[in-house]
Amino acid sequence: MNALAPVNPRQARRDHWRANLEALGGTDGFYRDLGPDHKAVYVKKGSTLVVTFENLDDARQSADRTPWGMDFMTSKGRSCLGLMAHGPTWYRATEVYDFFNDLQREGFFDQFENVVFYGGSMGGYGAAAFSAACPGSHVIAVNPQATLDRDVTVGWETRYKKVWTADFKSQYGNGAVMSKTARKVTLLFDPMIPQDAAHAALFNAPNVQKIRCRHFGHGLLTTMRHIGVLGKVVNGIIEETITPAEIYALLRARTRTPFYQKRLLTYLEQHNRHDLAEIYGRAVVRDSAPRGRPHFARAHNRARAALGKPPISLD
Repeated sequence: MNALAPVNPRQARRDHWRANLEALGGTDGFYRDLGPDHKAVYVKKGSTLVVTFENLDDARQSADRTPWGMDFMTSKGRSCLGLMAHGPTWYRATEVYDFFNDLQREGFFDQFENVVFYGGSMGGYGAAAFSAACPGSHVIAVNPQATLDRDVTVGWETRYKKVWTADFKSQYGNGAVMSKTARKVTLLFDPMIPQDAAHAALFNAPNVQKIRCRHFGHGLLTTMRHIGVLGKVVNGIIEETITPAEIYALLRARTRTPFYQKRLLTYLEQHNRHDLAEIYGRAVVRDSAPRGRPHFARAHNRARAALGKPPISLD
């Protein structure tokens, strides 16, 4: 009797994941392999299509994941086309170019009243770059890279070295240029991050609206989630029912959110702003009474020590 062939656990997980993605596409949607490093899943719901691109952090998650943003978008009755990447690819692959070229040629986007391209960081680059396949769409790009073409970014973009050798000159290469065919580009970024601010500056077309989120970090969407405004902001931008002034009003909730408070304190300490760290640490502790904030009390006294002042109790 022949022994049964051993089961490869990794391959079994991949097969299970693929079966889940095929089922997710269902009879009205589809699942596509786009070469070895990318996948696409389309779920049909409503007359608004959101094309999502997962970012670098999501690309490192477990192989059981669904496309980034898809569950949220479909729960709101929107159709969703989710692009997935296996690692830091920045979607620079012929198979991805061909996929979007085919969608455009076949009139796939024409069936929707509104088409939105959405992503953050690497996904924000993808959203801006591939929006050119659907002129007149709306791009929502969060802390995106405009391009990683070294002829453009050498001297100031020191991150993402693994993809520096990729071709950003061919099809869909420069997101800031490709997104000029969009009806509207909404850019959310942290201007306190020099590289992110430099990328944002490359988006200089008349269709660009910039929302500056100071001290939110490169993981801007995570910060918004922590302060409880992510869904309201994203929905408002997609539906175009929220103004920049209303977005900024929502973002003011950050000032009393521990996650954001620690981000700001870290920034002050890293930049040796001991005078402001002393004031901020004291303010947070006093606003948090009676429970107190020992982390900020310690930071307050570290700042005082750096300024040559004796420690004090904030109890």
